[in-house]
Amino acid sequence: MHVRSTLITADPARLEDAVHFIETDARKIVEDLAGNLGMSLKVNRALGVAVVNSFWVSADAMRESDKHVRSTRETAVHRASGTVSAETYRVASVVRVAPWVSGAAVRVTRADADPSRLDSVVAAYEDTAVPWLTETAGFCGALFVAQQRTGRTVSETIWSDEAALAESRSVAAAIRVDTAAAADLAVRGLEEYSLLFGTVRPAPAE
Repeated sequence: MHVRSTLITADPARLEDAVHFIETDARKIVEDLAGNLGMSLKVNRALGVAVVNSFWVSADAMRESDKHVRSTRETAVHRASGTVSAETYRVASVVRVAPWVSGAAVRVTRADADPSRLDSVVAAYEDTAVPWLTETAGFCGALFVAQQRTGRTVSETIWSDEAALAESRSVAAAIRVDTAAAADLAVRGLEEYSLLFGTVRPAPAE
């Protein structure tokens, strides 16, 4: 599975216009495309930031979708009076222990790894972070994605609500330190969002 992650920064007063477009028009266009496996949308309203992930059965399907997705991206950022950037990743690990529904909260951790060691990084993440996360109250699931060429990684942990996210911060900090040491990761960013929707589904068996 592959994912295109689009980051929109906006005037907070105009973010809702872009969010409404993504939830209605853009979502229908993207999810109807061949090879699409769903989408997610998360926002930080106070900062005026939205992150849209679209999931694809293969890198080829993701590339084929680009011209359609680009038009929705341009419309959304125009409505938000903001900026936009897009990155693509391979989905390396998915854990789901409870539904990812509207009202959930998401912590995003961005980190860099040695591209030649990504398989070891994923194994270290699953051996170190995942068991600890699954024992933490309010944990709903996690997504770990990576770029093979650059070694750039993004971890998203999904929590039942903002209270659970807040309660998990100390545990998450300890997990981050242990995982970074085990996987030789350089953490370069930490963000928190509210999940508006998440429809990602498993890729079909080969």
